[in-house]
Amino acid sequence: MSSVSRLEAHLATFPSVLVGFSGGVDSSLVAVAARRALGRDHAIAAIGVSPSLASNQYEQAVGIANQFDLALLEVETREFEQPAYVANAPDRCYHCKHELWQVLTDVARARELAAVCDGTNADDGSDHRPGARAGQEFAVHSPLADLGYTKDQVRREAQALGIPVWDAPAAPCLSSRVMYGLEVRPDRLRQVEASESLLHELGIEGDVRVRHRGDEARIEVIPSQFDQVRAHRARIAARFRELGFRRVTLDLNGYERGSLLTRPDERVEPLMDPI
Repeated sequence: MSSVSRLEAHLATFPSVLVGFSGGVDSSLVAVAARRALGRDHAIAAIGVSPSLASNQYEQAVGIANQFDLALLEVETREFEQPAYVANAPDRCYHCKHELWQVLTDVARARELAAVCDGTNADDGSDHRPGARAGQEFAVHSPLADLGYTKDQVRREAQALGIPVWDAPAAPCLSSRVMYGLEVRPDRLRQVEASESLLHELGIEGDVRVRHRGDEARIEVIPSQFDQVRAHRARIAARFRELGFRRVTLDLNGYERGSLLTRPDERVEPLMDPI
């Protein structure tokens, strides 16, 4: 039996499911497999909509839902009404996920859906993921992790199914770019989104992050893209200045997932004179 068939067979053991759906490769694979295993009426893909969701991520999710005829449900989440979320301590993600799973659990109960599932895979246990605790509290199922799917397996099977984001870089919520201890605010998230959009427009490839550090925007890309960033220094500086940043730097350590928590040293190259 193929790995995709294993996933579909596993999901077929549920009478019905609601999948927390972001449009990323992990949740897309679960949502598409659930649709194939259970049919459209018994597999709902639900996306939480709030200021922390980037517009391109939303459009990507809608596109995948249309391509695979997923029953897509948009639900509003209100994590910004929670002081602990806005305060942005290292457990911020817990408060966000608690809100999401509370809302989705209520939706599933109202629609008489048997289970709520997420896209956690077997590799995710090695990351800083305080949100995982919220999933456990709400008894959210993680079919990929339960079956031992690694990220590589997820990507291969998503490719086999024709899911267009099978090789896309990870795209966590915009709030993950804001330095811990700095309040998460919608205007700061819009600064991050616009900044990263410019970098993508300039052809910078791979994982791209703009870490919001108050007056400073710190760019993280893979080392092979450093020269590409430098080549567009003037345009980056002008646009970031328009967005309200007073300092722009390139992180010479390169992109690292979770760097706001794990990176103690600062090796940066100024891209814009401080103002």
